[in-house]
Amino acid sequence: MFRTRALLYHHGSPLVNQVLAAMMRDRPFDSDFAVAAAAATGSPWTTETVSEILRSIPTFFFLPTRSIGRQHNTTRHRAPLKQRNLWLESEKLQKGSLVLGPAAHRDATRIDFGVSKTTEFYYWVESHSGFTHDETTVKEMAIVLAKANKLKELWDFLRDMSRRDSGLVTTMSITCLIKCLGEEGLVNEAMHAFYRMKQFHCKPDVYAYNTMIYALCKVGFFQKAKFLLQQMELPGFRCPPDVYTYTILISSYCKYSMQTGCKKAIRRRLWEANHLFRLLLFKGFVPDIVTYNSLIDGCCKTYRIDRALELFEDMKKRGCSPNRVTYDSFIRYYSVVNEIDKAVEMLRSMRQMNHGTPTTSSYTPIIHALCESGRVAEAWEFLVELVGGGSIPREYTYKLVCGALYSQGKADLLDERICGKIEGGIVARYKQKTKVKPVMSRKNSALIEEDKVFSKDSSRAIMNQINMSPALIMFPGSARLAESG
Repeated sequence: MFRTRALLYHHGSPLVNQVLAAMMRDRPFDSDFAVAAAAATGSPWTTETVSEILRSIPTFFFLPTRSIGRQHNTTRHRAPLKQRNLWLESEKLQKGSLVLGPAAHRDATRIDFGVSKTTEFYYWVESHSGFTHDETTVKEMAIVLAKANKLKELWDFLRDMSRRDSGLVTTMSITCLIKCLGEEGLVNEAMHAFYRMKQFHCKPDVYAYNTMIYALCKVGFFQKAKFLLQQMELPGFRCPPDVYTYTILISSYCKYSMQTGCKKAIRRRLWEANHLFRLLLFKGFVPDIVTYNSLIDGCCKTYRIDRALELFEDMKKRGCSPNRVTYDSFIRYYSVVNEIDKAVEMLRSMRQMNHGTPTTSSYTPIIHALCESGRVAEAWEFLVELVGGGSIPREYTYKLVCGALYSQGKADLLDERICGKIEGGIVARYKQKTKVKPVMSRKNSALIEEDKVFSKDSSRAIMNQINMSPALIMFPGSARLAESG
């Protein structure tokens, strides 16, 4: 019913593929389907199989078509998360107004269809196949409803499962649900789930508190997060805070301090981060590398270099070895304030002390600062050193260095072998991320995209491939299902 190209690249078990294909084609789940599935796959229903099916539902039904082929595992250029208002979003959808945020390009009809088919499959696999749901499948089903933003159905489902068996809804399940709601921007609803644990006969643990604090900090609700911390710090409290609790708040204060233009708010949040760090030491906790890196990065970005150097020396005294992230914070600071020699010294010190291997993020600030200060020959040397270390610079960095060399009449420094290696790496990166074939031009240092417009024959071939029956694509042995369509 709803075609998706992602189904062609799904590599699940045959039983998982068969169920997903039946959902996509809107086939009913009945006894005939159970017999056909057992005959085609020969594998029984297990917790892993049902969980894999439920985990695949958001990818095929809830993901906007604009997101297919997107860049995975990256947070670059992502706007800060904000608390969503589902009622306001529904009003805008009915009026045809512009909807921004995570629900901007989602298809409500497709989501409703996916939820209905998932619910039908969830109860069918238990009634017709002799499968008994456990804690894992209940958790996965709750996450599906949360990602679909069906909150009423979510609470009704959890209430029904807890009445059936108290062991189906556990603290870990609610904690995973809180994490999912926080990632969806539904932090207030995550708070409701957190306080409803008693209703489901669960007791929150330290991990649940940490997850809730992190979700609150992601949308800037620092007062509520600090209230939970103060609750955990009460004498005799069942879940006292640990080092991760303070690290979450410290990193969030430092990360979000620069997302406001108010200098007073920046100073206040950095003061809160340093206060929490001193409180962590006062309580006898040993800060780890993440705590130090978060605070050092916040101090460097707010030009508090003395405090950052003090923390740098303190972490070495406590036996916590710095890593590449620690040195990158100082390199970025010294490059911004035009103290390039100190940035280079930090780079050399990281290599000499064996505290990490410099990568593109370490060399790029130095190269940009050298180009801006007119030291183009040194910038090219660092670019060659970066390539010699096995890394490929960004296309903008390569463009900047080449343009500076041509403008100063030092184009003879360009090595054909090094330039070919850089251009080949950039082309490979573009092919991997955007499926576009770029052409490098060294003189103007620009990336020209080619082959963006497919020919009629190639586009028609792709559409024919997408329109093929998913059941025939993934499991041709299921002839009975194919003939019934």
